[in-house]
Amino acid sequence: MFNKSLRYSYTDKKNLAARRRGVIFIVLAFFVIFLLLTNFFFSMRALENASMQPSLNYGDRFLFLSFNIKKILPYQPLIDALPVERGSIVMIDRNTSSGNTIKTVFNKLLRFFTANRAGFPGIEDQLFIKRVIALPGDRISMTNYVLRIQPAGERYAFTEFELSDKRYEVIIPNVPALWDESIPFSGIMEETVLGRDEFFVLSDDRSNTNDSRTWGPIPSALICGIEIFRYWPPARIGFP
Repeated sequence: MFNKSLRYSYTDKKNLAARRRGVIFIVLAFFVIFLLLTNFFFSMRALENASMQPSLNYGDRFLFLSFNIKKILPYQPLIDALPVERGSIVMIDRNTSSGNTIKTVFNKLLRFFTANRAGFPGIEDQLFIKRVIALPGDRISMTNYVLRIQPAGERYAFTEFELSDKRYEVIIPNVPALWDESIPFSGIMEETVLGRDEFFVLSDDRSNTNDSRTWGPIPSALICGIEIFRYWPPARIGFP
């Protein structure tokens, strides 16, 4: 005689398998959406060093507006107008390797399932959070770690703080009197003029941290995002 319990058991198994497929599909769909958003529109990053003190602290977490959309829509006027202003906090991607696509996707997958708390070691070593100090066409020089800027078309030079609409503080290190501009992290820099697609970025902590003093001016192609919101810690939540 046919056993009804076997029939119901088979039906239940089919329904369970269908539910599992549905859950897997939903998770994969969320991941694809997350991948698209974090690759082309938004990115969440944590400051993993003290290079931006005192304005930003180690462990602060930020939401960045991503500029990677320009890679697939490079000639859209609206996208070309994305704001990079004096004093803006930007993310710099100095990774010139093009062979890490698969590893990058798996890194995104790991970050997705760990709520952005873990990732593959080394894959983001070339991402830096810095402040834009000077724009294309500016004539710049540095004395005592503070940049003086003569904007293109202007007759006079100003300090970086006078020109920036964003308020920030910097840490000026105490250095030996014999240091000069030949030292990589010197506070002295001879006058130079930025090219039409060059930006000068610095750390707020002007001691021995890498920025345009060691890299030189950076092209806009290396600016992959601009900070729009700090969401952690709760006491410091807000707009830059």
